[in-house]
Amino acid sequence: MTDSTHPPTLTGAEILWATLVGEGVTTVFGYPGGAILPIYDALRKFPIHHVLVRHEQGAAHMADGYARASGRVGVCMATSGPGATNLVTGIATAMLDSIPVIAITGQVSSKVLGSDAFQEVDITGITLPITKHNFLVTRAEEIAPTVRLAFQIATSGRPGPVLIDITKDAQQATSVFDFEMSKPRAARPHPMHPVDGPACATIEAAVALIQSAKKPVILAGHGITQSGAEAEVIAFAEKLQIPIASTLLGLGAVPAEHPLSLGMMGMHGESWVNHAIQESDLLLAMGMRFDDRVTGNLASYAPHAKKIHIEIDPSEISKNVKADVALIGDLKQVLQLLSPRLALRSDTAWLDEINRSKGTAAVRDIQNLPDNGHLYAAHVINDIWREAVAAGREKEAIIVTDVGQHQMWEAQYFKHEVPRSLVTSGGLGTMGFALPAAIGAKAACPEKDVWVIAGDGGFQMTAAELSTIVQEGLAINIAVINNGFLGMVRQWQETFYEKNYSASPILSPDFVMLAQAHGIPGARVTARKDVTPTVTKARGSGKCFLIEFQVEKEDGVYPMIAPGAALHEMVRRPVRDPLLETAEDQ
Repeated sequence: MTDSTHPPTLTGAEILWATLVGEGVTTVFGYPGGAILPIYDALRKFPIHHVLVRHEQGAAHMADGYARASGRVGVCMATSGPGATNLVTGIATAMLDSIPVIAITGQVSSKVLGSDAFQEVDITGITLPITKHNFLVTRAEEIAPTVRLAFQIATSGRPGPVLIDITKDAQQATSVFDFEMSKPRAARPHPMHPVDGPACATIEAAVALIQSAKKPVILAGHGITQSGAEAEVIAFAEKLQIPIASTLLGLGAVPAEHPLSLGMMGMHGESWVNHAIQESDLLLAMGMRFDDRVTGNLASYAPHAKKIHIEIDPSEISKNVKADVALIGDLKQVLQLLSPRLALRSDTAWLDEINRSKGTAAVRDIQNLPDNGHLYAAHVINDIWREAVAAGREKEAIIVTDVGQHQMWEAQYFKHEVPRSLVTSGGLGTMGFALPAAIGAKAACPEKDVWVIAGDGGFQMTAAELSTIVQEGLAINIAVINNGFLGMVRQWQETFYEKNYSASPILSPDFVMLAQAHGIPGARVTARKDVTPTVTKARGSGKCFLIEFQVEKEDGVYPMIAPGAALHEMVRRPVRDPLLETAEDQ
């Protein structure tokens, strides 16, 4: 990048941008302020596109969406004090879902650190529990080595967010810049990684369990995509005829239409998936962490199953569910060691048993239900998917959801066939995530169709980013599912709090007019017959388009596992499900 015999002398701010360029960064999401102005002043000298957000939380979510959609590191920045603290929710979102994000914050000058100077806050202290690592940089010569080390930390092992706090005087001071000399030492493998060859004892133990299993199930998590192990997982499952159940963040790692794909497990998963897990004699957990939304009551979770846990982060082993065999390492590498030691299996008795259990579907069959005059969110999701399939674009679409009922309906009714086609907040469940994360996804993958699917509550949390979409000229399709409630809160209140809808009804603006105020065209849909034509119109517009879907207010997501219940103890649906009633019943 530079002539190592004559390295240039640059300001700390220039060194930051030069290092980001060297790391391959082309887009940064941020918001300027006093303590980071030297960095913004130097930006004009470097080929990096800056996206001006409307709120710093949006910048963190955009960097997150960028990383999830592309597999590259997302970068966001903000000034000190409130600018830095506004990043916190987005950083925590990335941490819980293991997303590689670099957050850069300006800080007051080192001379006044600790004096409660204007807009001073200890952002490294605040973010210590929600970052993989963080740094406070007080000298210009520390910037390049710190940034390069931050990228290594964010992407090696289990990915995660890293924060770099840079004092204003470090930004303004000068230092010699040498990109190559600032390269960190190679990351060392974790000392607990035992998978070091085909003769490894844990590999042999796993082989023995797999060969003796009669009812094995693969639990496919987000780590499959993080490892790039999709092909290895599918080949492994096909070789041994093992069915695959997916976590929410694992959707798309295995094509939904693959004959071994069972669908989503857990609180709102398919009934046969959860029953298969409960009846299995071996679980092969691949890149997943046994989250409580996946397991239900731990005391009754898969009681007859041995557990093989393949995981890159040793801290996850036996944290929630005891592993009988732990294969600690990169999933792709582990499977490359494990698969050759296993014999081809042709017995399909277990698969046949699972397929027979699909006779009574727990998830409602939306596609074949008659239109009874009511519009349901599940209709909307399914019709968006069908329109994408009809246009031959389902594998080129990225769906970015917010959090709540619509998120679960999307997981149930949009069939994801490729990795990184679903961008959603899993571990933290962050409302307001969808709109800014979609901006990041579109910036990363401008050639793909990007859809926002958000509820009326979550959408209002970050709706200001509509201005960012217009400023950037991004063709993002937006579906606002408006049921007049904080839907998942209302469903829990209906089920567990005797319909005491305390603080869950929500007044919303006219979303179509709100979009128009930003210069974005829109439409309102209240009948199912209008869903597909409007979706087609949005996709064909070539620019941002918002559709407000006014849907049934008191519909619920089923199946559902109550808190404290076992995985197989699912609430299928209410005694009278409005979606299954005929027009005469209405």
